[in-house]
Amino acid sequence: MNDLIKIVVNENQEPTMSGRELHAFLEIGTAYKDWFPRMKEYGFDEPEDYTPLIFEHPQNKQPCTDHILKLDMAKEIAMIQRSEKGKLARQYFLQIEKDWNSPEKVIARALIMANKKLEFKDGVIKMQEKQIEELKPLAAYVKTILNNKSLVTVEQIAQDYGMSAQKLNKILHELHIQYKGGNGQWILYREYKPFGYVHSETISFKRSDGRSDSTMHTKWTQAGRMFLYEELREQGILPLIERDLEGKAI
Repeated sequence: MNDLIKIVVNENQEPTMSGRELHAFLEIGTAYKDWFPRMKEYGFDEPEDYTPLIFEHPQNKQPCTDHILKLDMAKEIAMIQRSEKGKLARQYFLQIEKDWNSPEKVIARALIMANKKLEFKDGVIKMQEKQIEELKPLAAYVKTILNNKSLVTVEQIAQDYGMSAQKLNKILHELHIQYKGGNGQWILYREYKPFGYVHSETISFKRSDGRSDSTMHTKWTQAGRMFLYEELREQGILPLIERDLEGKAI
């Protein structure tokens, strides 16, 4: 009676089999595509009792549907047939069930599940360790930002990246973050204005002819500084402190 129908153990350590293989063994005269829907009418549900499986027919290369049946469903289907083949299949499934529930098999399955849990836990730990390593440079730069509560100029932010203020302003303009107003002041585009990223300050100065004058100057808040960090990082532009840390990690 061994291996009348191929038994496959699924990821939940449950014995399963092909619906088409069972159909063939039982020598059902009705086509599988018509037979299986009738079997479902006996109260079987997806995915509790079976799982559909789409495969390519080896002859006509057309998609076909099989069903992966759990043991209880297969056993009941065998009982329904009321044929010699059905009786033989039912006895086979009862023997599979008896062997499956033996103390040795139960312990073996428990060990397999325990090992899978340990492997999953080990995978989670490794993933978390990797995430921590990846976040270290960000944490270092964020700490630098959080330690500075005051407004900062674009010159100061540019120094973080080892570039000039002119270059940083150009990059931010190309990223459609800011544009230059008529008075020469850099101004955020409308979509970024509500978030408190910048603050305008009036700067007084004397012209070469001695006349007093003033101009508006944009300074960045710490929230704006973090915003720029995230936007620049997406472009592969990292602050010097992060580049240094990544270099050490390598």
